[in-house]
Amino acid sequence: MEQMIRVGIVGTGYAAKTRAELVQADARTQLVAIASRDLSRAQSLAEPLDAEATDDWGTLVQRTDIDLVIVSTGNAQHATVVRAALQAGKHVVVEYPLALDLATAKDLAALATSQNCLLHVEHIELLSGIHEAIQTALPTIGTPFYLRYCDFTPKQPAPEKWTYDMAEFGFPLVGALSRVHRLTNLFGPVKTVSCQTRYWQPDAANSRFTTCVCTAQLRFASGLLGDVIYGKGEALWAAERTLTIQGETGAIALNGDSGELILPDQTQPLELGSRRGLFARDTAAVLDFLTEGKPLYVSVADSLYALAVAEAARISAEKGEVVGVVE
Repeated sequence: MEQMIRVGIVGTGYAAKTRAELVQADARTQLVAIASRDLSRAQSLAEPLDAEATDDWGTLVQRTDIDLVIVSTGNAQHATVVRAALQAGKHVVVEYPLALDLATAKDLAALATSQNCLLHVEHIELLSGIHEAIQTALPTIGTPFYLRYCDFTPKQPAPEKWTYDMAEFGFPLVGALSRVHRLTNLFGPVKTVSCQTRYWQPDAANSRFTTCVCTAQLRFASGLLGDVIYGKGEALWAAERTLTIQGETGAIALNGDSGELILPDQTQPLELGSRRGLFARDTAAVLDFLTEGKPLYVSVADSLYALAVAEAARISAEKGEVVGVVE
């Protein structure tokens, strides 16, 4: 694609605002329009960037003066907007997850192929300094045999927003798919999953919750065992963001923004780098692909596999039994 890439954005949250500013600043792109169900929010974001604002995303994806649609809506809307954009022949960038279920996500991937359009599912966790530090340190600890990954976020009170609604956010490890994808990227295929969840719901008649806790044990094809723990909400009081990887000759221990490499003869700090600028790197990678054909850092197949693991966790939690991962 040699000509200017004309971009439309659906959504007005943090990711959408960051994307809009990056698109507006890149010489290869023109920000054409921004859509939101709340027209005033679209106008607030679009006007300073000399873009149009609309409350009709369906019209935006059909516009002939838009080549690339960036989808930064709530999780439950991803699949609907992506499908419409692909059917209109647009390239698409979407925040994870591509869809709340694997079958829909696979269908969208097939549609992108048939339309000869780019479908890029953002997974900026793979671009982070944390992930790069783990990749660098892994060979030094021998064969990994156990990991524990915990992400607890207390919120008092729990906000009344879509991320605390099961119907909008999705199953915890689907909505928070990056936690699974980091591990499948580092350690490969997962053989089985055993999962349990608990929700605190003020009203059983709707899908909003004030707290969720999800624990899953992953048995990787390599034999590695992994405990993945995710939770957020007002019933939690102690924040935790840790990842410990035990290997046969050492360990990697991350706690928040610090980390250690533990070896038989020494313990040394891990330089984790910055978590800033990841959307910029992701956006640049997409534009490099479209303008120069450079390979992307992640494939749709990679994202679909992580979603397959997360879906196995959902099925396990519902059935109360160990479930195999079906791609």
